[in-house]
Amino acid sequence: MNYEEARVYLDNVAKYGSVLGLDAMRELLRRLGNPEKGLKIVHIAGTNGKGSVLAFLSTVLTESGYRVGRYISPTLFSYRERIQVDGEYIEKEPLARLVTRIREASEAMDRDGLRTPTAFEIETALGLLYFAEKKCDIVVLETGMGGRDDATNAIAEVMMEIFASISLDHLGVLGNDLTEIAECKADIIRKNSLVISAFQKEEAAEVLKRTAAERNAKLITVDPGQISDVKYGYEEQSFSYGAEKNIRIHLAGAYQIENAALAWEAVQGLRSLGFRISDEAFRRGMEKTVWRGRFTCIHREPLVIMDGAHNEDAAKKLAASIETYFPGRKISYIMGVFKDKEYEKVIRITAPYAAKVTAVETPGNPRALPKEELKKVWETFGVPVTTADTIAEAVKENITSAEKEEIILVFGSLSFLGEAEKAVKELG
Repeated sequence: MNYEEARVYLDNVAKYGSVLGLDAMRELLRRLGNPEKGLKIVHIAGTNGKGSVLAFLSTVLTESGYRVGRYISPTLFSYRERIQVDGEYIEKEPLARLVTRIREASEAMDRDGLRTPTAFEIETALGLLYFAEKKCDIVVLETGMGGRDDATNAIAEVMMEIFASISLDHLGVLGNDLTEIAECKADIIRKNSLVISAFQKEEAAEVLKRTAAERNAKLITVDPGQISDVKYGYEEQSFSYGAEKNIRIHLAGAYQIENAALAWEAVQGLRSLGFRISDEAFRRGMEKTVWRGRFTCIHREPLVIMDGAHNEDAAKKLAASIETYFPGRKISYIMGVFKDKEYEKVIRITAPYAAKVTAVETPGNPRALPKEELKKVWETFGVPVTTADTIAEAVKENITSAEKEEIILVFGSLSFLGEAEKAVKELG
């Protein structure tokens, strides 16, 4: 297959949806020669903050001279974005070549009467094959959904697990309450490993503590009491953590301070495992880290911010960022969301800050909540709301009609943020 044929194949597989469970993934990896063996892997789970922590840690490691594989999901701007080495997307030729190899293994599994791999399982195998081929010194990967039955959990040996903030996520699939969801995510903890966690809600913290103890894993948790000297800004922020003073970052959002503290603890963990990361490399990496789509400024006059707040916990963090950066400013929303997300809770939390809303939906995605249904929910909170047929139309209308000092906030499901940024750039 060439690249275009490989993409068609992956798109066709994706139509069959996802299937939880590790047997098919383990069998696929076995037939591919277990490319994950020999890779030094850091595994990241959580509800919000996984991607930011991955970006911080990966950039610090690259600045330290290591060849770093990144595996992320979902992606905003390119399919190839999900598999990177030192920030460079997987090239088209190896993608096509390796997907051809995976398809042959998948078809053989089908002939043997076994369940064939899902799109996410294929993509995970693709990433592992590529990282092995590129001889990565370390691989940082995040779970796709949950932990226990996620394809990434088929990897037997992991150096370190990192847990970003755990909150209610995929209710009814991962669990019915925070404890059950935390148990699902905590199942990525391997025996005798090192676990680094954000400061968690009590139920989640207890699950991580218990699971780590059962598996003889060492657990280190961020201490929010060690965070001080915080200076907020939507283009640059700084803070101190314990004895580490004036750590500067360029990821906006009040919540990024906690994510950066988690990255600091992860760096200490890697140092304890023998990785050489100087203080200078740590600071350079933190400053250079880019993670688009998380309270990211994409236009300045008027100011347009995009953020992937699509669940209750992320909405609370978005609200905190609004209060921190833009108190008293007029704020207009452009929002689109998946129908399987907690959009009513997101709206309830963010409604007090909205002057008006434009409801949109991600084109061609069966999970997208119809814009008219989204409009009806907003109307129950007394916020003026209109709809737009396209994301580009919503962006153009809001930018051209914006008043002086008005803030335009594009948020909701990550899937439409790339389209929104593209529309902003086309307006100039």
